[in-house]
Amino acid sequence: MKTSFILSFVLASAMLLSSCGKKQEEQEVDEKEVEKSAVDALQAFADKAKEMGSREAVDPIDFRKLKDLMPEKIGGMSRTEATGEKSGAMGFTVSTAHAKYKGDGDENLDIEIVDTGGIAGVSTMALAGWSMAEIDKETTTGYEKTTKIDGYKAFEKYDNEGKSGELNVLVGDRFVVNVQGDHITVDQLKDALKDLDLAKLGDLK
Repeated sequence: MKTSFILSFVLASAMLLSSCGKKQEEQEVDEKEVEKSAVDALQAFADKAKEMGSREAVDPIDFRKLKDLMPEKIGGMSRTEATGEKSGAMGFTVSTAHAKYKGDGDENLDIEIVDTGGIAGVSTMALAGWSMAEIDKETTTGYEKTTKIDGYKAFEKYDNEGKSGELNVLVGDRFVVNVQGDHITVDQLKDALKDLDLAKLGDLK
């Protein structure tokens, strides 16, 4: 999920200005409230960005430790692939592990774990911008929302028509876990996430 969700959140608030059928006085009050909400949202984002950006960068852990967290079976599906790498540029590095899972039918899962320690808050903001927003949206076929899973900040998205969805979790303001699946239910996505040891991930150094 990207920081564009923050902008969407602010723009959605601003759209309240287009409401009609109210008196001029009421519209002026609404405009002030919307302006204040937008400013508050941007200020909260700026404060969080400053906090995260001031953290000291640390070396990301060996990606092999991240790969070890990917079980052979997860959510009733079998692992078909597991890869990992450590990459970087301009002196900053990140470690990434990725695994693919396949069920007996068409269901499949992609799981990614990223250690953003090498560029601290900067990359975390880019990869988990949703963690600094409040999102609650419904469409004709699905929904997306920010939530908490086992106490961790998370983003949940699902499309009922396509039977596809994703769960994104931020662990320790450093590790980003992305679980994406097709031809599966929301419960299967959540079960798959439960099979990952998030507490152990947060303790890795």
